Amino acid sequence: MVTLNKIYTKTGDHGETALGNGARVAKHSIRVTSYGTVDELNATVGMARLHAGAELDGQLSRIQNDLFDAGADLCRPDMEQDAEAEYPPLRVSETQVARLEREIDAMTKILEPLRSFILPGGTALAAHLHLCRTVARRAERLTVELATMESVNPAAVKYLNRLSDWFFVAARMANDEGKGDVLWVPGANR
Repeated sequence: MVTLNKIYTKTGDHGETALGNGARVAKHSIRVTSYGTVDELNATVGMARLHAGAELDGQLSRIQNDLFDAGADLCRPDMEQDAEAEYPPLRVSETQVARLEREIDAMTKILEPLRSFILPGGTALAAHLHLCRTVARRAERLTVELATMESVNPAAVKYLNRLSDWFFVAARMANDEGKGDVLWVPGANR
């Protein structure tokens, strides 16, 4: 378990930070930007939870924990050295991806099929979940970009991809099971 006795360390005062393996990198590196965006996503999930009922709050709580797992995964490069590590690094698993898929399927069974694109909005909860969806997509894009340069756990990329889908479907559920979705009207204001 982590123990934080002092919050500021001054070790990042010159624009560098430590990764999970101890390596120092620039704070603007794509790896730091990737897991930093996962952290931002976690904060947006916390805001959505303020509007959620008990069942959804439980799901969002699990997602927040998964996002910490994803951040821990992404801040630890050199996957090929995992077996030799003194403490095995935490990696996102296919089990976490599969759980999201099951939850998406369960929610989708309740919803009517979409016949139009929808605008982010509706209820306060739906609007927050749409914000979560867009931040999840950005985190995914950054992680995919990182994967073109360095090793990345493929399950972490899958997780972020499914998670944005999960937020989309959950937002529709928050809009009276899709009945309150705000539909896009192409060219309506020309």
